[in-house]
Amino acid sequence: MPKIVDRHAYRQELLSQCFDLFAKHGYGAITMRQIAQGLGVSTGTLYHYFPSKESIFNQLVEYLSYEDTTEERFEELGDRPTLSSRVEAIVECIVKREDYFLKQMLILIDYLQHQDSQAILNNPILQKAAARYEEAVMTYLQIPDPDLATFIISLIDGLLIRRLLRGDRVSWEAQSKIFVRAVEAYVES
Repeated sequence: MPKIVDRHAYRQELLSQCFDLFAKHGYGAITMRQIAQGLGVSTGTLYHYFPSKESIFNQLVEYLSYEDTTEERFEELGDRPTLSSRVEAIVECIVKREDYFLKQMLILIDYLQHQDSQAILNNPILQKAAARYEEAVMTYLQIPDPDLATFIISLIDGLLIRRLLRGDRVSWEAQSKIFVRAVEAYVES
């Protein structure tokens, strides 16, 4: 009897493994052949699921942004009573999963350096993922202000880059306190 393959689940499994490959080798440096080798599949199998390296990247971005913003992620953060405690929960989540978020940032930066600004703005997957994260921040923090959500995400992105550059010399705890005060001051004004 022929083997029955759940193509969707298999594609998700391949995408999850591609995350580590992109993080280790960089988007720009890795080839489809190297990706196939890293996944332990034939190049033909890889092309069957993904027509190009950019297709893998786009599907990975979509998959990760969806996974990062599910109801289960909100449940992990907990139902906190105040804005400041909800901001702290987000920071705690990032600290707990810092390696993942640092890898995600490196992959994104590596990909973006190989694109022109118009291609980035015209990439519906990147734009949808950005909007998904902004909506998740607005929903969890219970804030109706998209500009504040963009600020919060930008601050987190900046802190992740600073952590890449300065390591433990940048304290999540100290930055979190300033972060909470800044968000509270903005909301109260």
